[in-house]
Amino acid sequence: MNALLDIDAMSVHFKVGGGLLKRGQVLRAVENVTLRIEENETVALVGESGSGKTTLGRVVAGLADPSAGAVRYRGGAVRPAGKVQMIFQDPFSALDPRMLVADIVAEPLRLLGVDAQERRERARALIEQVRLPADAGDRYPHEFSGGQRQRIAIARALVADPELVVADEPLSALDVSIQSQVLNLIAELRETRKLAMLFISHDLGVVHHLADRVAVLYLGRLVEVAKRDDLFARPSHPYTRALLDAAPRIGPRRVPGAGLSLRGEIPSPINPPSGCVFHTRCPKATDLCRTTAPALEPAPGRPVQWAACHHKE
Repeated sequence: MNALLDIDAMSVHFKVGGGLLKRGQVLRAVENVTLRIEENETVALVGESGSGKTTLGRVVAGLADPSAGAVRYRGGAVRPAGKVQMIFQDPFSALDPRMLVADIVAEPLRLLGVDAQERRERARALIEQVRLPADAGDRYPHEFSGGQRQRIAIARALVADPELVVADEPLSALDVSIQSQVLNLIAELRETRKLAMLFISHDLGVVHHLADRVAVLYLGRLVEVAKRDDLFARPSHPYTRALLDAAPRIGPRRVPGAGLSLRGEIPSPINPPSGCVFHTRCPKATDLCRTTAPALEPAPGRPVQWAACHHKE
């Protein structure tokens, strides 16, 4: 049976630098990622800044092309128009300041060829559903707070009735005081509209609240994929363990042996380390890790929890 979305051995590379007389370098933003998202499932994508999360999300949303591999929607190479939408991180730059809010929300429908009357009706229904003031459609983005602007962006993402929404750090640009309100709105809309989501976040508390499964990305590579509760209770990869140990205590108590800390900074994706790309920061690294890249495989005794580590637990 086909998943809603399949990412198959997908890589995204960018050429940087160079010119007429010298060859540019290759930035490996995403490298050989395979992941699937089922109907009505929320998969959280976590990792440090620079890990490739946003790039992967943009490819899933159809805003960028992979350099290798494929993204398949219900088994097909072509995604039906409007069925995958994206909520961007910054609600201040994501909305056209010259457009009325009703026109912003209705823009995906215009691109789909929906007539003006239906666009207006559906836009106003979404504006009401995200709990904006009744007159919001007749105003401009600058008249709203950050939280309200993100609600506008959410309405725009949902107006075409997508089946999958890519949410790229939708809370990080908001005041802490309103993050929970927007998070609860996203969770409510996900349930009522039966949405699948790729939820990109660095906030593990939010991930624990919202995700069904978690995919951990490091330097463009998937290093662990697991059900949410399994990952929080017993992470298999040292990088996942370090991320959890750096966060406030969340969810069930983890197994003894926690306390791993990361050494140094994330390496450059232009010149990634040989072997396992995490070995330069890993307290468990051995010579094998420095020479041979580990495959993403089930952890011992846990067939649905996969980790890319020679010493997975």
